[in-house]
Amino acid sequence: MTDHTSWRDANMDPPTPVLSVRGIVLPVPGRGEDLRMRVSAPATGDNLPILLFSHGYGSSMDGYAPLADYWAAHGFVVIQPTHLDARRLGLAQDDPRRPLIWRTRVEDMKRILDQLPTITQSLPGVEGRVNHALIAAAGHSFGGQTTSMLLGARMLAADGDGEDMSDERVHAGILLASGGRGGCDLSDVGREITPYLNSGFEHMTTPTLVVAGDADRSPLTTRGPDWFADPYRLSPGRKALLTLFGAEHMLGGISGYDVSETTDENPKRVFVIQRSTLAYLRRELLRDGRAWSSACESLASEPEPFGRIEGGH
Repeated sequence: MTDHTSWRDANMDPPTPVLSVRGIVLPVPGRGEDLRMRVSAPATGDNLPILLFSHGYGSSMDGYAPLADYWAAHGFVVIQPTHLDARRLGLAQDDPRRPLIWRTRVEDMKRILDQLPTITQSLPGVEGRVNHALIAAAGHSFGGQTTSMLLGARMLAADGDGEDMSDERVHAGILLASGGRGGCDLSDVGREITPYLNSGFEHMTTPTLVVAGDADRSPLTTRGPDWFADPYRLSPGRKALLTLFGAEHMLGGISGYDVSETTDENPKRVFVIQRSTLAYLRRELLRDGRAWSSACESLASEPEPFGRIEGGH
């Protein structure tokens, strides 16, 4: 098994202390719940880029600490909203808002983009250190689907391409275990549970890193783990694919520290995701190509690699 220290990128700055505030509220009339979020940022540094993170189904602003903490410690202002499907909100199964949660999630992210100055001012010591023009978005699972729509993916309608909900303010994306094409690729279970998920990627042109596990078998599709590579295979934009060997849906434990839903816990796999995603974000937002090149070369040179990277060169 590979040691963390052997996969070190000399081009990365050391981590810094992180400032974090949870429970920041944006009033949203008509949503039924105000939009609450956590904001984390490095205690030092200027010209800080922004990363919006959309959680998976049922999670909240308090999830995904292994990623949020790492990104913030390495120079990003990380904003994590709590979407309506969060378990803590207790939305009833027959709540009329449920069929449109996919849309509400995207609207949550856009509302945050609209209110960025107000949100970043809520974190003491951060005002004046943020670059509001450097924005990326990331998400896991359902959150990946949410993020993909900001990047140009569409929810396909029966009679056409579907509505364009992309946002040009988002300059790069990270899709973690994000579902693939809908339609006939959905299983009976998928059509029953998520009949509204019919994603198409023909218009997803924003630069994107797709992260998928080659052991991620979802009951939502009739296909195997290759389904999660669809956002990479079917999109026309500049993109890269990180395939993680042996990884299941939680990708080694990205949703939290020692969480019960992780069936493939592997801190070293999480470390690969941390470093690869950070390197990709630095390349796309900060034009730091050295970090990404080093990440690709380091992963490929391991005697027992945790995965492989395609594209993105």
